[in-house]
Amino acid sequence: MRLSCHIAAILFLLAPGAVAQPVRTQSGLVEGVRANGLSVYRGIPFAAAPVANLRWRPPQPVAPWRGVRAATTFAPACMQKGVSIPGETPPNVSEDCLYINIWTSAAHANAKLPVMVWIYGGGFTNGSASMPLYWGDELARKGAVIVTFGYRVGPFGFLAHPELTRESPQASSGNYGFLDQIAALEWVRKNIGNFGGDPSNVTVFGQSAGAMSVSILMASPLAKGLFQRAIAQSGGMFEPLQLAPNYLLANAERDGEAYAASLGAKSLRDLRALPAEALLTEKSGEISHPVIEPLVLPAPPYDVFAEGRQNDVPVLVGSNADEARSLIPDLGTVKAATFDADIVKRWGPLPPALLSAYPHATDAQALRARLDFERDLRFGWDMWAWARLAAKTGRGGVYYYHFAHTPPFPKGSVYEGWGPSHFAELWYTFDHLGQEPWRWTAADKKLADAMSGYWLNFARSGNPNGPDLPAWPAFSEEKDNALVLDDVIAPREMPNLGTLEIFDAVYGQVRGTPFGIVSH
Repeated sequence: MRLSCHIAAILFLLAPGAVAQPVRTQSGLVEGVRANGLSVYRGIPFAAAPVANLRWRPPQPVAPWRGVRAATTFAPACMQKGVSIPGETPPNVSEDCLYINIWTSAAHANAKLPVMVWIYGGGFTNGSASMPLYWGDELARKGAVIVTFGYRVGPFGFLAHPELTRESPQASSGNYGFLDQIAALEWVRKNIGNFGGDPSNVTVFGQSAGAMSVSILMASPLAKGLFQRAIAQSGGMFEPLQLAPNYLLANAERDGEAYAASLGAKSLRDLRALPAEALLTEKSGEISHPVIEPLVLPAPPYDVFAEGRQNDVPVLVGSNADEARSLIPDLGTVKAATFDADIVKRWGPLPPALLSAYPHATDAQALRARLDFERDLRFGWDMWAWARLAAKTGRGGVYYYHFAHTPPFPKGSVYEGWGPSHFAELWYTFDHLGQEPWRWTAADKKLADAMSGYWLNFARSGNPNGPDLPAWPAFSEEKDNALVLDDVIAPREMPNLGTLEIFDAVYGQVRGTPFGIVSH
């Protein structure tokens, strides 16, 4: 974790405060900390520890406790290696990680404040509910109850295996991480009213894999009625599944068998007997994605939305102007002469019309083309498709943003040269400019206040508009309009629309081809 975040954490923990009044949950009383006008509860269990025989099972109920349980310390993050945002220190980890954190400014239990439940990103391989950037202090002060929680990632959260499928009453395996998310939302529905939140006004919001999770929750029959608004920042699951056949249960089971064999495990019993650390191998990265299976996600989100069967709530979605800039270390040197071959090596054969949409006659153009291609393929098209589908088949409002602001990332930092890249909007979303000693300007502060204001207004009513904020018109298929978030906040036509339309045409053709299902 960056030094400034350490300082922020220490200052918060040392701030003058008192024990927050105990609050009753279904499992027992919890006691948090009251400081600076907020009550904060850390590390409340929402499910039993998914260990031993509960590894790779749906989350189970928490055993009740007697007396008052201290909720003053964050729980470890779920098992993982690495970090979800460059520059962070890897968190403490444990398999026992299904805990919730709450920030509330409610003066009494009947406050009925809007509830915002954050789902962290990290490519389904890592991420933490206790990262200071995700703390809900500033948003809570503006009149909401903010919730973060842990969910299983990597092979702990997404292993599919024939034995697991046979063990399941629904003939399902994989997606345990999403079952954790659903269990956390069920806990919120049953308990958040005692913390001053309104259980009938819950907004799920997330970034990257967290935003993908939001798209899956909107498509999952198990999540119906658990939230009333949805915000997704730079992530969704709408591409043709023909491009990701390993997401199909039969193929995911095949990959799970190969993963088990790489660990020397001949059975599910062997897998559950392995120490948690032994499961985190180079091959575990292949077991870190959603699965189309009968219980959580019976059909791809695109199909669910196209048929109007989604959990229909107002949505606020968008992405950043230079999403792929943070991937530069992974891209290395981009050469015009090998541009097409490099794309094919990474993403498979693509129509010439798609590659020609990104001019790359020189090496400099090739780098820019690669960044633009990755931006549109990995983030831009998904969010645009999501907005169009929701506007066409949903009854709730749809609001689309385009974050184009460059934060004052310091020279010499891991973020140098990023611009409005992946992650860049998070400091503004959470109004957490104060966590970094960067040279923030009046424009930065104005944007952070506006973004957090839009997000909170949307959580309250399903409409981000409010006093003292530039008007944000609803998205429509006819206008393809976005609110540009920059020094000047104003609506305009969808940026990069030409290349997104080419992607859309290509994906339409791909969607008409057969799935690649592996037989056993």
